[in-house]
Amino acid sequence: MPDYVIPPRPPVSVPTTDGQLFPVRRIYLIGRNYADHVREMGGDPKKDPPVFFGKPPDSVIVPTADNPFVPYAPATADFHYEAEIVLALKSGGTALTEREAEELVWGTAVGCDLTRRDLQRSAKDAGAPWDMAKGFDDSAVLGRLQKGAALTEEMQLSLSLNGETRQHTTIEDMIWSPAEILSGLSKLARLEPGDLIFTGTPDGVGPLSRGDKVEISATGLPTLNFTISDE
Repeated sequence: MPDYVIPPRPPVSVPTTDGQLFPVRRIYLIGRNYADHVREMGGDPKKDPPVFFGKPPDSVIVPTADNPFVPYAPATADFHYEAEIVLALKSGGTALTEREAEELVWGTAVGCDLTRRDLQRSAKDAGAPWDMAKGFDDSAVLGRLQKGAALTEEMQLSLSLNGETRQHTTIEDMIWSPAEILSGLSKLARLEPGDLIFTGTPDGVGPLSRGDKVEISATGLPTLNFTISDE
């Protein structure tokens, strides 16, 4: 056995609908991938290309019926939800074509990219990295992964806050398709089995308060429900 200086942490994994665990290697996200969201954030969808960024693997949190709570993030007064479709990869590669990229996907889930919007805004204004606005503890909320879930242009994605719909879209409204996302990302970094890819959020993002109840649903996928706690 290796002689570690400190005990290594166990690998991060997330549940699937068939009762297995999916090991998480990296978490990638794409910004500016729905035209209406680009506009609401002050951009031009015809001009501004998507932006790739990441979250640490251990930022993932999977709420359950027994424990539906997600902590309100520290150091923010403007804590936002962003509903997304998430891809889980079974294989990888570099510089992939779109057809090759389509073969990477093992399964799909709904997720929520939680964001400290005030920190992000300050970072943008200062020309500084977004890391602490996006990559904090429990910032990648995920539903259960479903193997082989097909992504069609008709797939709908919705988020409701305390029973009121705040985000709603279809996959056909993406600027970059899932295959284009994976192909483009593979030209920047080697994709590997275990990677999770958040594919962008539509317009309607907004603030969360302690006690808020969030529901995210997508056609053919398990619904994600969670409550913002005081912790």
